[in-house]
Amino acid sequence: MTAELRDDAAWARAQDEADPLARLRDEFVLPEGIELYFAGHSLGLMPRRSRGFVLAELDAWGRRAVEGHHQGERPWLPYHEVLAAPTARLIGARPGEVVVMNSLTVNLHLLLVSFYRPTRARHRIVIEQGAFPSDRYAVESQASLHGYPDAIVEVPRGDDPERYLDESVALLLFGVPNFLSGEAFDVAALTHAAHERGCVAGFDLAHGIGNLEFSLHDSGADFAVWCSYKYLNAGPGGPGGAFVHERHAGAGLPRFAGWWGHDKESRFAMPPAFRAIPGAEGWQLSNPPILQLAALRASLELFDLAGIHALRDKSVRLTGYLEWLLRGAAETITPADPARRGAMLALRVRGNTAELVRALRSRGVVCDARPPDVLRVSAPPLYTRFADVQRLATVLREELRGA
Repeated sequence: MTAELRDDAAWARAQDEADPLARLRDEFVLPEGIELYFAGHSLGLMPRRSRGFVLAELDAWGRRAVEGHHQGERPWLPYHEVLAAPTARLIGARPGEVVVMNSLTVNLHLLLVSFYRPTRARHRIVIEQGAFPSDRYAVESQASLHGYPDAIVEVPRGDDPERYLDESVALLLFGVPNFLSGEAFDVAALTHAAHERGCVAGFDLAHGIGNLEFSLHDSGADFAVWCSYKYLNAGPGGPGGAFVHERHAGAGLPRFAGWWGHDKESRFAMPPAFRAIPGAEGWQLSNPPILQLAALRASLELFDLAGIHALRDKSVRLTGYLEWLLRGAAETITPADPARRGAMLALRVRGNTAELVRALRSRGVVCDARPPDVLRVSAPPLYTRFADVQRLATVLREELRGA
């Protein structure tokens, strides 16, 4: 692959002209004054069609008010159900195993209530080094709630997680990829190792959904959570999602219950006893925010147009090109193996990273920094072009030489 690459704007444009997905770039809005946007790992760009989707629901609210729950082209009562199938296609799940609801950390807490059942002998939680802080806060608080403040076991970067799984471990929870290093992990292998040792396997897919290919159902993972405002382009504060493997659908797991997770046939009869909807929907608490779901639905249409397999193939090529262009300019701490990373590269750079970000911004480029010395750069395949990557590398090399 490297022999075919060229650091040349004309070559990059030729790749875009031959790319059947390149047309999707026009489906997104760039911020004012920005030419190159490489912060999709933090907030995805706005799909142009989002405005129409959200306005349609605002209009329905104005025309129908409460009757909008049952009337119109897309009644609100079952609105979240429309998102299950396209979301399931992105993570290799069955529609009944997926639900869009709440936010990532809320969903993580809800699923930990069900899947983290510690005992004195088995209460430890294995996470990756440098896990996203909210994940760590969640698991630490859950463990402390059960009386095990020493439960967290961190796997050092580059070490084999399987070495840390033993009879004292109740749960494995890994971010795929890790939010800081960009390192991805083999979900199927980790799940197999965890189950072989009697542990529950859970995953945070916030930085993987929309750019990595997953097979959550076939892998046997117990649960997963994610957000939708990064690579899924649902907008700031977009709804989270959760996966619960179908083998747990009727398992009678303990949970925090709410009325939207109650059996749909009797939900509005409001009986005193909770009866969970089979599958992931049974973990819902409240009716969802329709305007936010509308924005997500707009983006999921584009994912269905592209297909996650084609997007992953393009992502491997885009990220490989970016890494190749930056060799010698900055140290890449994200693994070089495409199978072990998603759409983001984490670069260790010299000097003040905040100043570097400001300098890039003054030139119409958006990335982000993580103190003290990491610059995160992502190339979401749904809207990033090879020409964007080539131009970014040129600007970044110039700024790094001046640092």
